[in-house]
Amino acid sequence: MGNNPFFHFLTLNLFAERRKHLAVVGLSVVLIFLFSATLFISSSLQTSLQKALESEPDFVVQRVRGDHLLPVPEEWIDEIAALHGVSAVAPRVWGRYYTEPKGKSFLIVGIDFLEEQSHRALSKLIAQTDLRKFLSGKYMIAGPGVQRWMQRHFYKEGYNFLAPDGKFIQLKLFATLPKESSLMGNDLVIVPIETARKILGLKEEQSTDITFNVPNDSEWPNIESKVSAMHYDLRIISKKEVRGAYDRLFNYKGGFFLVLFLIVLLAFALILYQRSSQVFSQEKRSIGILRALGWSIRDVLQLKLAETLSIVLASFILGTVAAYFYVFVLGAPLLRQIFLGASNLHNDLTLVPVIDFSVLASIFLLYGVSFIAAVLIPVWRIAVTDPKEAML
Repeated sequence: MGNNPFFHFLTLNLFAERRKHLAVVGLSVVLIFLFSATLFISSSLQTSLQKALESEPDFVVQRVRGDHLLPVPEEWIDEIAALHGVSAVAPRVWGRYYTEPKGKSFLIVGIDFLEEQSHRALSKLIAQTDLRKFLSGKYMIAGPGVQRWMQRHFYKEGYNFLAPDGKFIQLKLFATLPKESSLMGNDLVIVPIETARKILGLKEEQSTDITFNVPNDSEWPNIESKVSAMHYDLRIISKKEVRGAYDRLFNYKGGFFLVLFLIVLLAFALILYQRSSQVFSQEKRSIGILRALGWSIRDVLQLKLAETLSIVLASFILGTVAAYFYVFVLGAPLLRQIFLGASNLHNDLTLVPVIDFSVLASIFLLYGVSFIAAVLIPVWRIAVTDPKEAML
């Protein structure tokens, strides 16, 4: 058979059974849309987190007793700095400030602007900031979520922080972090390190934790064991552990949706197979007529394969394009909250477009192979029967 008559007949056949095909395409688009949107969100958040972690220190040292975080004494800084192979040892001051009991909270982070390690993650912002003006007065740099909360509660120019000693510390809003930093810095309040100590009630020689780097990756286990043995209440956390924790979190949520997708896909394939097995008499008759007109079993299967591939491709393209628009243009409303969880402050996060083509190819194969098998097996059973029996 020539190609033109074949495709002409294929087009006529698709048009004649358009209602059935449109129903199948609609269900398939919804299925592919949901799973593709989930993968897009997961990949985007993981990529953003990995980029954010690149600027973080290699190790963080904390003081823990009875699962409670205690201030780190200044002597620990000198002890860690004395180790060979350790660099960029710096104290960090941070903590939660609650606007009211059991209410919303800000993450107060104290920055020593004379210490490069302490503001490495904010290098781009600091390069655009007038540090002389910022340090000359009582200012703060707030995350997007904090700025929106202040506007809603009529704190347009600044906020009054109540310190543990009962005194108010008034800080003016100097700048707002860019929207792209919402994933990590939505509820962040950046202040000079001395101001952070006053707000959090720490003494001048105390810090929340200590950070340091180990340039030689092969020295990581050795340095980690030495630091861990310094004090019984010392806990050390590596950047690899933090990255692994985030990966497990997103892989768990993505895997949960993968299991749901496979269950729904299996149910969809079984329903489709059952329906195709009970082929309507008109369709059986049409296959019998084609066989009687001289079509071989191969020709019939090629026709149904082309018909099924058209449905699969249309469903996959529509589903993935709709998912891309939903996630990266509309911002994935509702579904995004499953991954972000219950936010302390409303997070107007911008998802960075990230597409893993290997994962999309896997979705296409899982969906396409099961769909094609569910359609072609019943058609093959009819095509191998005698044309007279099929036309009865």
